[in-house]
Amino acid sequence: MKKPSATIPLLAFCFLLVTSYSTIHHRQHKEGLEPAFQTDSLPELNQQVLDFVNTHLKKKVGRGECWDLAAEALNEVGAKWNHKYNYGTRIEPEITAVLPGDIIQFEGVNLAFEKDGKKFWEQMYHHTAVIYGVKGVHLFDIAHQNTSAWGKKVGISTLNLDEVKKGKYFIYRPVRK
Repeated sequence: MKKPSATIPLLAFCFLLVTSYSTIHHRQHKEGLEPAFQTDSLPELNQQVLDFVNTHLKKKVGRGECWDLAAEALNEVGAKWNHKYNYGTRIEPEITAVLPGDIIQFEGVNLAFEKDGKKFWEQMYHHTAVIYGVKGVHLFDIAHQNTSAWGKKVGISTLNLDEVKKGKYFIYRPVRK
């Protein structure tokens, strides 16, 4: 597996800064937790990526960097990607349904949300995750590692794209080589 260019600073390579309060958006994986989507109708590669994630929950994948989870899953299932941050065919979530097993790349993202009358924020400067479950048009469970909540192990968090206040994200559908 090729590694990203050495010119990318390690800090920017895969950094997720999360306030201590943002752990309300994170939840531990419990036995029997199922993605919120009927996985029997997923494209084959998406299902295989999910199967890879399921066998690695609570475990460190690769070096524990965020992108290692997506990279190793795509390599394992024989998917085509550029070994940087283009993880397949880019989809537009307003046009094409996002599916479990898709990959999301965050660039300079700031999220802001309110819960129980308190305001919280999260920053994802350069972060990669796998869509684990689809709860709504902009509401997902994501599997990722190298976070303040999970450390270098794979965990599941809830992501609401309506809370993105700044930055960009790109969603990719795995494709066969």
